[in-house]
Amino acid sequence: MTRIALVVSDIDGTLLTKDKILTDGATRAVRRLENSGVGFTITSSRPTIGMRFLIEPLGITLPVGAFNGSSIVDAQLNPIEQHLIPAAAAQRSLGILSEFGVDSWVFTNNQWLVRSADGEYVPFEARTIKHDPTIVGDFSPYLSDVCKIVGASSDAAMMQRCEAAMQQAMGAEATAARSQAYYLDVTPPGCDKGTFVHAMAKRQGIATDAIATIGDMSNDLAMFRVSGLSIAMGNASDEIKKQATHVTTSNENEGFAGAIEMILNHNAAG
Repeated sequence: MTRIALVVSDIDGTLLTKDKILTDGATRAVRRLENSGVGFTITSSRPTIGMRFLIEPLGITLPVGAFNGSSIVDAQLNPIEQHLIPAAAAQRSLGILSEFGVDSWVFTNNQWLVRSADGEYVPFEARTIKHDPTIVGDFSPYLSDVCKIVGASSDAAMMQRCEAAMQQAMGAEATAARSQAYYLDVTPPGCDKGTFVHAMAKRQGIATDAIATIGDMSNDLAMFRVSGLSIAMGNASDEIKKQATHVTTSNENEGFAGAIEMILNHNAAG
């Protein structure tokens, strides 16, 4: 049984509660992990600017993966590796979101662009990433610098259909996956949380079998597939849970801390 040397965790629905709170239990769990000699980092569909508030309280020193791992930045949020959505694919994905009547956002490395501040999830996202959007009338001038496009809607069933349509339309030109039931993320092709795990394994000089991953949504499956140990949150769907090696409790019931306990027990048993 391979000892876990690094843990890579998702943020929303995993590390944070539904109210976007980092609990004391989660913070203590990361400290226990690192005190045992196991590294820790995070990857998320969030933009780089939305990950800053976690770096200091969790004592993160390793690179982190923003935009579903397509951008890798150091602990000071300086870019190490960055990929962009091809402009034509960005334009086409915005068209699909428009066909479904979904509110669309565009993220560059340092900007969050929206057409209206009155979008259904705009105030929620501003609180979540602790950053205000820039309102623009047209996304076209920014399409050569797109790190992520997001479609947002509270109609979960419609978002599932939109996800399938987007995946079919994008093919190999971009990656499309929901990071929450209400968010559909379009990110650069060939990059996902799985490629981030591979990049971290190479940087740390370890095998991917020595990496444990924790998550709750379909965009986390890419890292589940390549890691030695994967833990799904209790709030994940049954489909996600089936594809993990372990299941912990929900993010409302210290499920992240429970996942860390599983990893520590795994190492102790080895």
